[in-house]
Amino acid sequence: MILKAELHCHIEGAAAPELVVAQARKYGQDPSPYIQDGSFVWHDFTSFLAAYDFASDLFRTEEDYARLADHYLTSLARDGAIYSEVFTSPDHAKKAGLSPKAYTDALGEGMVRAKAKTGIEGRMIVTGVRHVGVEAIEQAARFAARCGHPLVTGFGVAGDERIGDFEDYVRAFEIAREAGLGITIHAGELMGWESVKAALDHIRPSRIGHGVRAIENPDLVRRIAAEGVVLECCPGSNIALKVFDSFADHPFPALRAAGCKVTLNSDDPPYFWTSLKREYDIAAEHFAMNDKALARITRTAIEAAFVDKKTKAMLLTRLDARVR
Repeated sequence: MILKAELHCHIEGAAAPELVVAQARKYGQDPSPYIQDGSFVWHDFTSFLAAYDFASDLFRTEEDYARLADHYLTSLARDGAIYSEVFTSPDHAKKAGLSPKAYTDALGEGMVRAKAKTGIEGRMIVTGVRHVGVEAIEQAARFAARCGHPLVTGFGVAGDERIGDFEDYVRAFEIAREAGLGITIHAGELMGWESVKAALDHIRPSRIGHGVRAIENPDLVRRIAAEGVVLECCPGSNIALKVFDSFADHPFPALRAAGCKVTLNSDDPPYFWTSLKREYDIAAEHFAMNDKALARITRTAIEAAFVDKKTKAMLLTRLDARVR
C-alpha cells in the first residue's frame, strides 16, 4: 500500500455517513433527507450546503468533536495515511455553543486517540470563512496565534470565493504569520485564475487550497512553479462540484508537467463520494501515475506540511523506508 499524506480536508466535512447517522440518533434528528443507502444525497451547491449544515449541527459537545477527529484520522490511517492536516473553524465552534478553545482541544484529543491506535500524525489549520466576514476572519487569526495548542500549526481562509477581496484578509494573515503559523488560502476553485494571482499577490501563501484554475493562465502556472507554491488539489471534489466536466479535463497532470508542486486531497470526502485513498486511485487511473509517482506526491505533501522539522524528518523516513 502506498503511504499517503493529506493537507486539505475540512473536519466537519469529513464526518462519514455512518457517524452522522449515529449522531442523528443521539440527538433525535432524522437524517433521511440527507443520507440514503449510506451515502450523502445532494444535487446542487445549495442542497450540498443543506446536507453539510445538517451534519455539522450534529456535533455539539467536546466529546462529539473528539469522536469526529478520531474517526476520520483512524479511517485515513487504515487506508495508508501517515499524516493529516484538517481545517478547523472557530465559527463552527461558536455555532455549536463551544468556545474555540474547547472545540480545538476536543479535536486535538481525537487526534491523540487516533495516533495512539494507528501512529498517524495530525495537525490543525484554523480557518476563517469568507462569507462570515472580515472581522470574524481576523478573530480566527488572533485565536490561532494565541491558542498555544501544539497541534495548531497553520492558518487559512475558506468559504465562498465569490465574496470579499483578498486584500481584505491581509491583516489576518499577518497576525498568523507573525505567530509562526503556516499560511494557506483557498483560491482558484469556483473563481478563475485571477483569484489565484490575487492570493499570491496579497497573501503570499506557501500553499494554495485548490489553485487548479491557474491552468487558465500559462504565465501564472510558470509563476507558481518558479515560486514553489504548493497546490492542494482535490480532483474528486472538483468533478463533483463541476469545476471540470471530467477527469480527462482536469489540469492536475498539466500542472504537474509544468513543474508545479501538486498534492492529492479529499476536501469534504463523503459529500463528494471520495476518500484520500480514492484520490490516489483516481491519479493512478486517470492521470497515468505509477506507484513511484504517487509516492512523490506524498513526499511533496510531507515536505509542505505545517509541522516541526523533527516530525517531518520522521515522516519522510517512514515514506522512504516503504518506497525502497
